[in-house]
Amino acid sequence: MDMAATHQDPMLFHMTGKRAADALPIDAEGLRPALLAGYRDLTKLRYDYPLVLIDDAAGPEFAAPLSATVDRLLADLAPRGIEGERLRRHVLRLERDIRWQVAHGVTGRLTELWEQAAARVAGRDAEVEEVLRLTAAALKFDGAVIDCDSAAPARLLTHAWRAAQAGKARRFRAEIDRLMRKLTDILRAAYVHSEAGQRPEALRAAVGGADADAFDFRLMSALIRRNTPRDELPPARRQRIEWALSLLRTQGFYPGPDSTTPALDYCFDNCAAAADAYRTRLPAMVQLVKAMAIAELEGAGRYVEDKDDAFFARFDERALTAAELALFPDYLVCIPPGRNDAPENAGLLDMLSSGLPVKVLVLVDDLLEDTSIGTGHFAFGVRSARLATTAMGLGGMFVLQSASSNLYALRERIARGLACQGPALFTVFAGTATPAARLPPYLTAAAAMEARAFPAFSYDAAAGENWAARFSLENNPEPDGDWRLDAVEFADEALQRAREPVAFTFADFALCDARYAGHFARVPRESWNATMTPAADWLALNERDAAQRVPYLLAVDEDDVLHRVVVDARLMSATRRSLLLWHRLQEHGGVHDSHAERLLAREKAAWDAQKQKEIEALRGAVRPAAVVPTPAVHAAAEAAPAEAAPAEKPPSDEAWIETARCPSCGECTSINDRMFAYNENKQAYIKDITAGTFRHLVEAAESCQVAIIHPGKPRDPNEPGLAELIERAKPFQ
Repeated sequence: MDMAATHQDPMLFHMTGKRAADALPIDAEGLRPALLAGYRDLTKLRYDYPLVLIDDAAGPEFAAPLSATVDRLLADLAPRGIEGERLRRHVLRLERDIRWQVAHGVTGRLTELWEQAAARVAGRDAEVEEVLRLTAAALKFDGAVIDCDSAAPARLLTHAWRAAQAGKARRFRAEIDRLMRKLTDILRAAYVHSEAGQRPEALRAAVGGADADAFDFRLMSALIRRNTPRDELPPARRQRIEWALSLLRTQGFYPGPDSTTPALDYCFDNCAAAADAYRTRLPAMVQLVKAMAIAELEGAGRYVEDKDDAFFARFDERALTAAELALFPDYLVCIPPGRNDAPENAGLLDMLSSGLPVKVLVLVDDLLEDTSIGTGHFAFGVRSARLATTAMGLGGMFVLQSASSNLYALRERIARGLACQGPALFTVFAGTATPAARLPPYLTAAAAMEARAFPAFSYDAAAGENWAARFSLENNPEPDGDWRLDAVEFADEALQRAREPVAFTFADFALCDARYAGHFARVPRESWNATMTPAADWLALNERDAAQRVPYLLAVDEDDVLHRVVVDARLMSATRRSLLLWHRLQEHGGVHDSHAERLLAREKAAWDAQKQKEIEALRGAVRPAAVVPTPAVHAAAEAAPAEAAPAEKPPSDEAWIETARCPSCGECTSINDRMFAYNENKQAYIKDITAGTFRHLVEAAESCQVAIIHPGKPRDPNEPGLAELIERAKPFQ
């Protein structure tokens, strides 16, 4: 066998994406990452889905997994011993049946599905069926059962939102009832002390009961009506109290069970409709808040007409506080899949930044832009995975990003976001919009989170004064590392058990989608060689060493046979990009914080220098101590502003940056902070052209949000992949 040829075939594919004739005849069609080999049939596994949306839920426990519900029931019912084990076996079969039915589109409430499954599991055994039916009575709750499908995020969030609004409605109506009682008491007391209230018929009605005939109400009225005013309430005050009482009784924001006022709708499928409804209802909100404030003052006897009349005459929406707005229902917007870029949703970020009490669910359709398929490079995350980080930069709101597979695990965060006073954004990747995906939606969503393609995080602007309190990478697998690592067990060539640690990368996630099969090539076992390197390890290599090696993934086919799959350079570039975005989130979460690491290195250098001086002094060394820069010197050197790049294009073919237009996004410095740096105005310039490669320049130009980086001509004519890089650089010259 020609070993040189077998080495060149994988390298050729990696660099160009093209296969040599008959060298790599099988592509990635039908393969899946090796770490997913054990997840062929989810209906046989117990995990968070299906979920039960609990009726009349309160707080974060608005949903519960079917498996956890069954576990609690068995803990209560199943005794120890043979009988208990028999019951457990039957109930677990029933649970598996419900899971299978829901996965195949059957819908219903838990008690309904339980009864139907009991009949199927028992078969002709009437006694078993009766036992299983009776176990349903021991369920602590009931509710709709949902699977991890395209509708799950909206149904789950809507259910949690209704639970949060129900609690807010109870508190609001209690406050309204309290104010109404105070105003009613004032009017009743005024009536009792008025001429009308002291007439015989009014006195008889006030006494009532069987003792009414024992009194002479005419005589009583004559005695107490002397010098009684017709109405002890001044007309202006009576009118003010009756106006406020009327508004409190007829308010439609939280109508009571006996109210004739129709309830308002607060659920919408687009941002424009929600914003219009808010603006339309704002005057009524202002009047109701005004009525509540007047009622509070009147009830406490603290209304001063000379002062308060002027204040309430000018009371409008500008006088509403955040606490007063938080009293009213929040607006829920669940944008349907595929409508994120629709005109009616163009004002999403404006609506969030304006502080409207709105909670928005955005479903991410695809983590790889459709326009990138078959082109020179992936546009990973341009509109989808970055929405939450963009909103987080606006501040003043709650932001949560997660895959749908992880929503139940983040239920407390969801409840916190729905309960916050200001706006909230929930960005969810459902894993259901890709028709070519080889995995069920739950696994697709979970794989996106595991591969750092769609990490979970939350940002709560009201949680504290710093990033440590506001930002959380909660529930991401191995948040301190680059990738999730797990072990793959397989039989080697000698049929002996072998175990190998494997990282689950963005490239593994792309392998799950048949649209991207062209970016992979299977390498026959006889062609495996030492130049082939796991993709995660390849990313950690320097530019020179990486050019001599070929990245691969471990994959399995339908028969669970292990394969090595080579990844082309385009997809590895997207994988590197996803890792850079993950590193940025890690820094937000305090993991590998570059500022902290720089400060630590500076202090360590200063400590080492001081200790060296002390050692030299103790030894009585004759030679002078080496001059070691102090922390102040280091700080001064770092703080010295570097000379910015020229504002106009240089006459040569050198790389250059339009520094004056730089928005300080950090894209270029995240690729190579030795080649690119910021000047004193926090705008990018080329610090050292020799500190990186032409590939770094091209990737920085592609990632720049305002297209101000111009790669120029390559300095090294022997740089790997130069032809492709020059072609990619043309739009930016």
